[in-house]
Amino acid sequence: MNYSQTEQKLYGGAMSVVLPPQFVDVSCFREIPDNQEVFANSLTDQSIIVDILEYITEPDQQAIQSHFQEVADSNGASNNEITKIISVNEIPKDEISMPECEKVYYILGQQQVAKYNETAKNIINLHLGLFRLPMYTTDILVTFNDPINISPESSSHKPVPTSATRWTDSDFKHIIKSLQILDTGLFGQ
Repeated sequence: MNYSQTEQKLYGGAMSVVLPPQFVDVSCFREIPDNQEVFANSLTDQSIIVDILEYITEPDQQAIQSHFQEVADSNGASNNEITKIISVNEIPKDEISMPECEKVYYILGQQQVAKYNETAKNIINLHLGLFRLPMYTTDILVTFNDPINISPESSSHKPVPTSATRWTDSDFKHIIKSLQILDTGLFGQ
């Protein structure tokens, strides 16, 4: 897949990332918090969220759990048996484009979530990239929501057009590896 055409500036140009095809900037349609950038693949119901968060001073494994739990809480998925972390892998620093980063983790989890306050529950694979930046008292969390089982009662239940390009975990890993800080003033430094 050719990613040269899809570099996206984030946070007013302070960061950049290479996104897969068919992404839509969600801020064109609804208000997004200042600490987030949100992109969706409207044909597949997938989304990518970049969050600038306060650094969690706990050891890395606890910080991973805390961030995963925060995502579960915001998705309304905290109290169900599907919500779990499946695997955690550290990404070698020489594979990422962010030398300021102390450590980067790729987390794969699963959650059962409902959209727009619906009662129908969908199962999503949740791919997380956690960038630990203690020198800026910041964690950057990149989330890829990938629905794998959409309830027939969900507003998201519709056929995916054959023209749609479904994003993959390889696409997400490319996103993680391409994320760059272009202006550290973003962190108030």
